[in-house]
Amino acid sequence: MSDILQVEGLEPLPPQHASLAFGVAETTPGTIYALSVSGGVRFRPKEDRFVLFGRNRPEVHVCVGEDDRRVSRSQGRVARRGDHWWLHNVGHLPLQLPGSRMLFPEDEPFPLGTGYTPVFISGTSRRRHLMELYVTGDDGRLPSPAPEASTLKDKPWKLSDVERLALVALAQRYLLHEAYPQPLAWRQAADRLGELQPDAGWTHKKVERVVAAVRRRLSKGGVPGLTRDEVGEPVGNMLNHNLIVELLHSRTLVPPDLRFLGDD
Repeated sequence: MSDILQVEGLEPLPPQHASLAFGVAETTPGTIYALSVSGGVRFRPKEDRFVLFGRNRPEVHVCVGEDDRRVSRSQGRVARRGDHWWLHNVGHLPLQLPGSRMLFPEDEPFPLGTGYTPVFISGTSRRRHLMELYVTGDDGRLPSPAPEASTLKDKPWKLSDVERLALVALAQRYLLHEAYPQPLAWRQAADRLGELQPDAGWTHKKVERVVAAVRRRLSKGGVPGLTRDEVGEPVGNMLNHNLIVELLHSRTLVPPDLRFLGDD
């Protein structure tokens, strides 16, 4: 292993570590967590400390896209400077941040705010590699939902495997943090699911039935905005949009769920 990786205070996270979207254990304010499907690290704040990520496992702290040659050997660097952790793009591909913000190699470093920041890297054959970052706040924990958000639940909603797959396909633009996302059309979602499971009989009608059943169940559970009577005409995508927003707010769906569509 390179000497650059032998850093005092760098604590490894195992590949089976839970998604950082669920928050982190209480710890020192300003601590950085970095996690991919290959595992990750935790690092307390100190000037000039940094975390390097990319596909060259022996030379980075966090390996991401190890088998995808479009991902740079050293793709990104998160460095501590002053009171912030700064994200640098040191590779060839742009890094996609929330809100469709793209960080290019030529850009100035991006300051990470407190909390969760998913970073996507587009690879070969429509693959998306996820790098999760989390900077702890004053108490080191995920902020609690706002008091007025009555539809948020302490626990994620229960979904069957079929329901989760259909909803991840429907909500993929939201999970990718695209600007002004909309649910996929029934036929688009069915086509994507048909590519993944050619023998499962996915049609736009099947996707619609599966999603409608989830809407009815959550509506009975007290979630507003999931019926035509509540929304009014024209309905458009509003019912599915409200459903996806609830699933995201309750952390029933999180960005790592994109792996069910074959994305990293």
